Amino acid sequence: MKTAVQQIMLGSVTGKEQEAREVLRRIRAAGYDGLELNRFMIHPSSLMVRLMTRAAGMPTGNGGNLDWHGLLRESGLAVISLHADLGSLEREAGAVAEEAKSFGTDKVVITGMYRFDYSDEAAVRELAKRLDRAGEALKAQGIELLYHNHNVELLQLRPGLRAYDVLIEDTDPSFVNFEFDSYWFADGGADAKAWMTRLGRRMKLWHVTDRGSRQSGPAMTPILKADSMELGTGNMDLDGLWEIAVKNGAEAAVLESHKNWIGKDPVKSLELSAKWLGARD
Repeated sequence: MKTAVQQIMLGSVTGKEQEAREVLRRIRAAGYDGLELNRFMIHPSSLMVRLMTRAAGMPTGNGGNLDWHGLLRESGLAVISLHADLGSLEREAGAVAEEAKSFGTDKVVITGMYRFDYSDEAAVRELAKRLDRAGEALKAQGIELLYHNHNVELLQLRPGLRAYDVLIEDTDPSFVNFEFDSYWFADGGADAKAWMTRLGRRMKLWHVTDRGSRQSGPAMTPILKADSMELGTGNMDLDGLWEIAVKNGAEAAVLESHKNWIGKDPVKSLELSAKWLGARD
């Protein structure tokens, strides 16, 4: 299974060309095979997008002005997939497909799902239909559509039926498959391994980070902060998750940790996580 880094981790450290070049060099030196790109980070993004990602602790930075084709060719890193939004796919599936191909990937991942109501069954079923239509349009261009979860898909629509159940059952595997994020389902209190097992071969990519506690606060009254952590330093059963991902035939494990980086440095953090990933080879 290949390994990659999600570009969202790098917004604060790839604002200038030389800075980005050095970060990509370190990613490659750490042993990663590739990068997972976001369309809103490889093009100049709107003020609203920048404000929203900054509020979430994951700033986009100024990397949208850089030549990512050239930087990636120079680095030797492959592009594992391209993250996009559903609206863009519905408006310009051909353009998104061509951009993915220009980076050498055949996978586009839907993200930005905060726009949808996951508590309403009719709305979720309509989302599944839209995903199918977008996936069919991409397939005609030789591109595969994957859906990336957070924790909101665990909302219960009615007893025994969650939003993610509908997205699995109502989408056609010929048009829609999945990039499963085990951190977000664990964060939502779900059994990530059981969901991965259920997805089986429909799980094409795996978003991975560890989850645990980092001590903060006064020494006499320590407070443990739950957040994403470097691989192998938290309390998730990463070995068990890895085993299922391999069995499922997932093509890549994509690291995406959040703002709780060791030393507040995303590059040092991904280098530490690389040690756990390297031990899996």
